[in-house]
Amino acid sequence: MPGRSVCSLDEGVSTVDKRLNTPTDLSKKDVTAVTEALNRLLADSYALYLKYKNFHWHLSGRHFRDLHLLFDEHAAQVLGSTDILAERARRIGGTTLRSIGQISELQTLEDNNAEYVAPQAMVDELMRDNQHVVKALRSAHQTADDAKDVATASELEVMIDAAENRAWFLFEIAQDLGEERAAGK
Repeated sequence: MPGRSVCSLDEGVSTVDKRLNTPTDLSKKDVTAVTEALNRLLADSYALYLKYKNFHWHLSGRHFRDLHLLFDEHAAQVLGSTDILAERARRIGGTTLRSIGQISELQTLEDNNAEYVAPQAMVDELMRDNQHVVKALRSAHQTADDAKDVATASELEVMIDAAENRAWFLFEIAQDLGEERAAGK
C-alpha cells in the first residue's frame, strides 16, 4: 500500500503509516520485539491499575483507610507508567495500544470481577500481580538489552524498582494481616 510501511500483525506491530514511522537506528526486527514487549507491559499496567482502583473502591474493614490510601497511591504509580511505556514504543518507531479490546487481548494478569474480596485476599492478589509484573519487566528488559535499546532498558529498570517496592509493601502488609487473622482479630 503506498505511503505505508508494513510490519506483520502476527508479530504484534500493526501496519505503520509513514507519518507514524519514527526514525530509529534499531532494526525492524528489534523494533517489533521491543514494541511487543512494551505493549504487553502496557496492557498489564492498565489491568493492574483497574484492579487497584476496583479494590480501592470496594474495600471494607478495619484497615480501610490505610489500604484505601495505599491502593490509590499504587494505582497512580502504575497509571504513571503507561505514558512512559506507550511513548517509548512510539519513539522507536512502533505503535501502541488503541483500545480496551487490545488490552484484553494482550494482558497477562487475571481480572478479578468478584463482588466482594476480603482485604487480605486483595493484598495477596496485588502482591502476586506485582511480582508477575516484575518478571514481565525483567523479560522486557532482556529484550531491550538484546536490541541494544539502552533507553528502553533504562526506563524499565526504574519500573522494576517501583514494582518491587509495591510488592514489598504488600508483602509486609500481608504478613501483618495474616498475623491478625491468626490471632483472631
